[in-house]
Amino acid sequence: MKKYWLLNMLLGILSWMFFQSSQLDAQTRLLIRCDDIGMCHAVNMAAKKLIEAGIPFSASVMFACPWYQEAVDILKAHPEVSVGVHLTLNSEWKYYKWGPISGKAEVPSLVDSNGYFFPSEELFHQSSFNIDEVEKELRAQIERAIQSGLQIDYLDHHMGTAVSTPELRLLVEKLANEYHLGIPRYFNEAYETLWADPPGKKLSKLLEVVKGLQSDKINLIVIHIGLENPEMNALVDMNNPDDPFRVSIHRQAELDALCSKVFDNAIRTNKVKLLTYRDLISQVGLKAMKRPADVAEY
Repeated sequence: MKKYWLLNMLLGILSWMFFQSSQLDAQTRLLIRCDDIGMCHAVNMAAKKLIEAGIPFSASVMFACPWYQEAVDILKAHPEVSVGVHLTLNSEWKYYKWGPISGKAEVPSLVDSNGYFFPSEELFHQSSFNIDEVEKELRAQIERAIQSGLQIDYLDHHMGTAVSTPELRLLVEKLANEYHLGIPRYFNEAYETLWADPPGKKLSKLLEVVKGLQSDKINLIVIHIGLENPEMNALVDMNNPDDPFRVSIHRQAELDALCSKVFDNAIRTNKVKLLTYRDLISQVGLKAMKRPADVAEY
């Protein structure tokens, strides 16, 4: 088993190195950030497929979720992937829930009567959250990430809740500065996502994004990957109750689009260099960060 693990890690690194060497003449720069890693087994397996495809990307891990430890094991075997903490203050599924690492008694303003995070940003705000409790919980998530043994490069935010008020945004900036971590969108990235596009149009939208990349800026596309399988089919988004299977169909479609030969050809044809946040921070430094004027994102 140990030999297989080492071989798998070596193949992943060699695949990544080959992809990078093939992009030496590339000029346009693109970051692929995959959110919600560690949320569930199907998302972790999708991340594994993306790694095996040799595509450089940044993985935003939900360290408050039950499946984060599997994500840690996968990412430890593939140190070429840049890892961020997907700061989590919501638990949006109808039956699959999670709560704060700190525990209900330590952060009572952040949880419902069962001790779970609220399913939406709106309900989070209606709870009259305590900012000190938010800081305690976000610190706990960052500390868990660091203690996992992974190299942590950046902080971002699940569903936007952790930066949904000026006070909360200042807190995230404070934590990033204290832990010497980057924040996506703070490097003047041009931002795109596929989430609003129908499953059948994910690939065409992705190709459209590639063709429209800005050569004078860092480009960022945020992806939500997963597998269309029984586990994900059972997840019902409480914020989209009329579209119960959106999560599995959309996530499989985004994974398929990234792993397609058409996307690979588009990257090469348009001379696009794929970066991770670790690459970017190494190149420009954390001092290059500046709060963006437009920070809205899913």
